[in-house]
Amino acid sequence: MDSRRYRVVQWATGNIGMHSLRAVIQHPTLDLVGLYVYSESKAGQDAGELCGVGPVGVIATSDIEEILAQKADCVLYMADRVDLDVLCRILESGANVVATRSELHRAASMEEGMRTRIEAACQAGGTSLHSTGSSPGFITEALPLVLASLQRRLDRLTIEEFADMSSRNSPEMIFDLMGFGRDPSTFDAGGVSRHGGMTFAASLGVLADAISMPLDDVVTAGEVAVAREGVDVAAGRVEAGTVAAQRMEVTGMHNGRPLVTFRANWYLTTRVEPAWDLRGTGWHVLLEGDTPLDIDIHFPVPEDLWAQTSPGLTAHRPVNAIPYVCAAGPGIRTTADLPLIIPTLG
Repeated sequence: MDSRRYRVVQWATGNIGMHSLRAVIQHPTLDLVGLYVYSESKAGQDAGELCGVGPVGVIATSDIEEILAQKADCVLYMADRVDLDVLCRILESGANVVATRSELHRAASMEEGMRTRIEAACQAGGTSLHSTGSSPGFITEALPLVLASLQRRLDRLTIEEFADMSSRNSPEMIFDLMGFGRDPSTFDAGGVSRHGGMTFAASLGVLADAISMPLDDVVTAGEVAVAREGVDVAAGRVEAGTVAAQRMEVTGMHNGRPLVTFRANWYLTTRVEPAWDLRGTGWHVLLEGDTPLDIDIHFPVPEDLWAQTSPGLTAHRPVNAIPYVCAAGPGIRTTADLPLIIPTLG
């Protein structure tokens, strides 16, 4: 990329947003010019002080007009849901958008009205929209496309994600939101599969389109396993016979056969019934074809540093994508539309 500087707005300061905010401030070619927050308690505070790096002179605001007035080159859009009206206003204002929202990964997977409005906003502002992250994003698009460059025939691609949740000291997330510790007969496995379809189907479609093997259909499934015996984890206790592991699977079909599968495994203990192959936190990628590949990716991070390290898996790729999205032509841009994202680290 060239050596130009980019004016950047960070939109939202949740766990991932706070991490990307810090990355923008410390980046050698990005200039933070605005910070949008939803909480009135954060509005009026210095952006640098909010993320723990010291004052930088950029004051957080919950006023959209103040953000648009900054004439940013790019907005890092990390809201907890898509506000289509706001998103289109940003794009129409002349600011490109890099998002972390899974529903923005692929134009063809969007509801027609949403796609039409976003494309029109991009044309009006001469801007582009790109959504990425770690999963979906890196592991379902960027890495498989690189690995596929070694193939001349791909029979099947299977991506497995493993997440050991036993050290997460968040009872609300573990028990209330995710449903661990429940009687399996009351667990909504269908809800898990529906969530998987909404989150990953578009991303798998990006991958399949890129290798000229478009998907005919997407099939989803969800299942749970129970603890063999009671176990204490950071968030509390999981009794024997209650949900201790859950699995979500999304499979893209090509010519009536499974082509690409993403399978997420979340668990509190590996001692579950039925027995599952539960590996340490990380990814396992298996390519079956004329150049078979079997790859394990682990995160060598001490348990006490995981909470401060893991947000970078999602936050850093959008930050590194900013120059490429700003250089792209107007419209919704996928991973396959952009060049290889190479970070500026020096």
